[in-house]
Amino acid sequence: MVDGKEVGDTVYPSIPYFYGLNQDSSIVKSSDMTGKIWIADFFFTTCPTICPKMTKNLQKLNASLQDLESEIQFISFTINPDHDGPRVLKKYMEHHQISAKNWQFIAGKENDIHQLGIENFMIFAGRDDEAEGGYAHSGAFTLVDKEGYVRGVYLGTDPEQVKLLETD
Repeated sequence: MVDGKEVGDTVYPSIPYFYGLNQDSSIVKSSDMTGKIWIADFFFTTCPTICPKMTKNLQKLNASLQDLESEIQFISFTINPDHDGPRVLKKYMEHHQISAKNWQFIAGKENDIHQLGIENFMIFAGRDDEAEGGYAHSGAFTLVDKEGYVRGVYLGTDPEQVKLLETD
């Protein structure tokens, strides 16, 4: 009871174990993020619509949180891993001038990544022949706490939402 009203416990979704290859062809595991705050997005390198804006907003966010670099991990999961292997992810980072040490670009099994996004990161990601680029996905950034629980989902194309994520 709070102020005479019955309230339930908040149950935050948790992120299960996952692994994939990063832009340097190194295996990255969810357990590598233990003790860090994560900010994750789902994208693909040939996305003709929202991905470039999302990447730019993540770059700005990463720069504004640079003093917390050792505490925050940025993770960008490709939803098109058949195309976006480590070499392509590395080129994408170079093209966007991303050199942050706390930002991993991850490729895994396509179905696993889509399922991880939908069931755990609270975003949508999937093949869609009708969508530009052949994939549809939400433009969200997911905030995950140090224990691996989702604490918020923010519209990554909206500067106000990104600012809110920065202060949360």
